[in-house]
Amino acid sequence: MSDTKLVIQRELQTYQCDRYGNMRPGILMNELQGMGDTHAEMLGCGRTFIHENKIAWVVTHYLVDIVEMPHNGEMLTYSSWPAVQDNLRATRDFEIRDADGNLKVRATSQWVLIDLERRRPCRINDWIKNTWPNDGVRAYDRTFIKFPDFESEKKHTFKCRFDDIDENQHINNAVYAVWATESVGYEYRDSHKLQRIELNFKHEISPTTPEVYIDVKIDGDTTYHRIRTNDTPENAIVICYWTNR
Repeated sequence: MSDTKLVIQRELQTYQCDRYGNMRPGILMNELQGMGDTHAEMLGCGRTFIHENKIAWVVTHYLVDIVEMPHNGEMLTYSSWPAVQDNLRATRDFEIRDADGNLKVRATSQWVLIDLERRRPCRINDWIKNTWPNDGVRAYDRTFIKFPDFESEKKHTFKCRFDDIDENQHINNAVYAVWATESVGYEYRDSHKLQRIELNFKHEISPTTPEVYIDVKIDGDTTYHRIRTNDTPENAIVICYWTNR
C-alpha cells in the first residue's frame, strides 16, 4: 500500500452473504464506506481531524457498478483512493477484485466538506491540501448528476432501528441501500440480481425518526426509490439496475 491508495485483502464470510451466497448490498456499501473512512484517517483528513475542527465529510453520491457480486469464501482485494478534488467537491473511487485479479465491483463517490456550526459547505482547499499525485486513474469514471424524478407505484415503510445509527448520530448511509433493495418485494428480489446501485443523498435522517417511507417504481430491470420522512419529502433517491437471476 502507498499513501495514495489503500489496499486490503480479506475473505468474504458467510454471515455477510445472502441466501445465494452473494455479498449483501448493505455489506457492500459498508465495505466501501469503511475503506473511505480508514484511508481518510490515514491521510490526516478523517475522523480525528474533522472532529477536532467541527467539520464533517458528507457524501452526495455513490455510483456502484457490480460486474459480479462477490461470493461466499472468496479472497477479495479492496482498493480505494482519492481520485479528483476541486474547491467544493472530492471524489473517491473503489475497486474490489478476486484472488485472480478479476474485477468484481467498481465504484465512485462524491463528498463535500460541511461546517457543522453553520451547516454550510466549506472550501475544501482551505482545510485540506491535495498533496497526493493525481495521475488520472479512475475506477469508475462517471459524472455526478441530479437523478430523474418519477411517479411512484407503491409505498414501503421501514422502522428506524437503533443499530441503523452510526457515530455521527444519524442513519448510516449503507442502510439506504438496504431499504431500496428490500422495497421491491421478495419475489422480485429473489428472481433478480443487482447489477448497479446509484444513490443520491440529500438530507440526513435523525435516529429518532419513527418511520421511513420508500416510494417505489419498478420499470422492468430498473427500479426507482424515493426515501423520505414525515419531515422531509426527499431524503435520498436510489436507482437500482437488475438482471434476471
